[in-house]
Amino acid sequence: MKVAVLDINGKETGRKVDLSDSVFAIEPNNHAVYLDVKQYLANQRQGTHKAKERAEISGSTRKIKKQKGTGTARAGSIKSGVFKGGGRMFGPRPRNYSFKLNKNLKRLARKSALTIKASEQSIVVIEDLNFESAKTKNFTSVLKALDLQDKKSLFVLGASNNNVYLSSRNLKSSEVLLNSELSTYKILNANKVVLLESSLEGIETNLSK
Repeated sequence: MKVAVLDINGKETGRKVDLSDSVFAIEPNNHAVYLDVKQYLANQRQGTHKAKERAEISGSTRKIKKQKGTGTARAGSIKSGVFKGGGRMFGPRPRNYSFKLNKNLKRLARKSALTIKASEQSIVVIEDLNFESAKTKNFTSVLKALDLQDKKSLFVLGASNNNVYLSSRNLKSSEVLLNSELSTYKILNANKVVLLESSLEGIETNLSK
């Protein structure tokens, strides 16, 4: 698949790059995508939720009424979950929501996500960015040139570039990351995936293993 390379002004440079069919044109595996996105979201959960159970509630431990003869149910503690102010029955406890996926499945999920974006023509390839200083207006000018100022965008770098990263940090709708940090969720969550030329080789190398 050949894609035109744009400059930072959003205009074609006259050059084209060849996107590997083994990464950008496979048969998407929807279940692999589902599992990888599920794992990503599960890993974001803190799992610190906690409700007090009857052993943790402050209150008397005496038996509140006699066992028989009252005509009502037996009750041994005011801290029982059936009473107002009692402990929570089967309440949430701290837990770890993360789960394991093997590397091949995660690799398949990322290739599937890139294939989906490529089929939707939502992948843009541009020349490498190199700002002289870290200023948000530098990055917003690139977004305007690519008509992405009102859309979610994901910029993928080939190597760490502190000025580009810092220039984008204040913009909620845009994210900049390295090709080694790509995730299925972030690919699918973006309206446009902007690949810098230098990132292509790393993406194809990482996902063609």
